[in-house]
Amino acid sequence: MPAETDSRSPVRQIPTAYRYAVGDILVTAANDGHRVNAVQEGFVRNASLAEVVTALDAGGLPGGRLPITFTPIVIETGSRRILVDTGFGDSGPATAGFLRSNLAAAGITPETIDMVFVTHCHGDHINGLIDAEGRPLYPAAEVVLAEPERAFWTDRTEAARASGGVADNFANVARVFGPLQDRLRTVQWNAEIAPGVRAIDARGHTPGHTALILESAGEKLVFIADVTNHPALFARHPHWSVAFDMDARQSVATRRRILGMIADEGLRMAGYHYPFPATGRLARDGEGFRFLPAQFAMLA
Repeated sequence: MPAETDSRSPVRQIPTAYRYAVGDILVTAANDGHRVNAVQEGFVRNASLAEVVTALDAGGLPGGRLPITFTPIVIETGSRRILVDTGFGDSGPATAGFLRSNLAAAGITPETIDMVFVTHCHGDHINGLIDAEGRPLYPAAEVVLAEPERAFWTDRTEAARASGGVADNFANVARVFGPLQDRLRTVQWNAEIAPGVRAIDARGHTPGHTALILESAGEKLVFIADVTNHPALFARHPHWSVAFDMDARQSVATRRRILGMIADEGLRMAGYHYPFPATGRLARDGEGFRFLPAQFAMLA
């Protein structure tokens, strides 16, 4: 879908990246692009279209149109430079696929990434691992994901009984990870993937969906990946389940647990589909949560 423009705005944005610190860890949010969806019945499994449109209106998103952004992050711990998720690569809409150019604008080249951590195996998170010829786009990086996620998407029994979009995703996972077998590593939940960076169980969206906790010098941030899609819908209404959640009941339980932890402990957070720069805090508000976006700040 083409980018929404008017006579006062450019067709293309200037390079889009934003840096912030979590203690001694440096985080760079690098936008891969966006897509605008005209929301239809069924996008939220357990809410009517009218309820969804009302929630969008309340979030300042009128007309039943939902802009979804895609924002990987780079984590620099001092000893590791870790890219978390890779965007669409060349396979997405015309308004996405800009991760590498935005990383370049931030001074980060593909050769300097030594780990790519995959939160889960949906195309908007993994397709940017390889180019159209199957060559790794991050040639020096090991590729790391949680063992439960790898186990599900390589299970031949599950693949044989899958249908529709899930069957398509099995095929896409095989296409993307096939050329990467010699650099693939898995971790268990609660393992530290690098100093100060820990993978945690966030299952529901996919069977092995994983969030990250960054902790350094007394500061902490949770990268929630797809624990929620857009916060105007799924933080405000954590009991709602987006159509992409493979286990709706589990995704709701995970959402309540992780968003509750962030709000109750006053933690910073970042989300893959949150409005750029996709970081801030959460506050409890009735049965849901309000997203409190970070204010722009210059690093010291």
